[in-house]
Amino acid sequence: MKKGVIRPGHVQLRVLDMNEALNHYRDLLGLIEVETDSQGRVYLKGWTEVDKFSVVLREADAPGMDFMGFKVMSNAVLDQLQQALVEYGCQVEEIPAGELNGCGRRVRFEAPTGHLFELYAEKENTGKWGVSQVNPEAWPQDLKGMKAKRFDHCLLYGPNIEGTCALFQEVLGFDLAEQVVDPDGKKAGAFITASMKAHDVAFIECPDKGKFHHASFFLETWEEVLRAADLISMTNTSLDIGPTRHGLTHGKTIYFFDPSGNRTEVFCGGDYHYPDHEPVTWTTEQLGKAIFYHDRQLNERFLTALT
Repeated sequence: MKKGVIRPGHVQLRVLDMNEALNHYRDLLGLIEVETDSQGRVYLKGWTEVDKFSVVLREADAPGMDFMGFKVMSNAVLDQLQQALVEYGCQVEEIPAGELNGCGRRVRFEAPTGHLFELYAEKENTGKWGVSQVNPEAWPQDLKGMKAKRFDHCLLYGPNIEGTCALFQEVLGFDLAEQVVDPDGKKAGAFITASMKAHDVAFIECPDKGKFHHASFFLETWEEVLRAADLISMTNTSLDIGPTRHGLTHGKTIYFFDPSGNRTEVFCGGDYHYPDHEPVTWTTEQLGKAIFYHDRQLNERFLTALT
């Protein structure tokens, strides 16, 4: 049952050197640099995104993810979900409007996996970058790098993904679109969505709390993914795996690392999900094919390089 969550809204990432990070996220990935706030955080967005920002970079001593935010339909929905989280037993913190530039009040909670999530209803709408709302052109002519269109999802590692899925499904109205199960039928991986996408956030079972695997950004075509691979080589960027196809979600993908060690994905295609669809299930014995459909072999770095 849908409960008013619209989409992933933003992710705040920790980076070791801001200038190097901007070379990655702005110049290589092609996000639009929006502004820098009084704390030194840098705000960016994909060119098709209508809200002011979707990625926030914070310089820190260790890489990783601070939090991921989801936009909800209205402040009334935000109030309802805040109360539902409290009644479910979550510790909830309210972040005042303006703590992130252009963003309304946020309701923050910790999932059983140890990750911080937040909900918000309001963010300044600045429109698609470089494209008019009336009689728009197909795309801006001065985009950089991979020309990433939007922030799409995160993959996160932590314990008790069963409990985390229950929280997202029962309280926030997400659907389980795809899963990986072990021989005992327990979830080893869960791909959940608040929309028609294959996933808006995904979790892999891991004993360590709060681990970040990757942030993913949408491209339109396989040709654009191949072009991204060329740019990774041209800039001597650290490549993880790809270009290839996933079995899970069937997206066409490539993974690479920012200079701080945070993993980035760009992808195209992938499955869709309606609320009446049954979850797609993969078994752990087919995990190699589930992750890397073509060579059907697990890349140990892909499973263990986390921030």
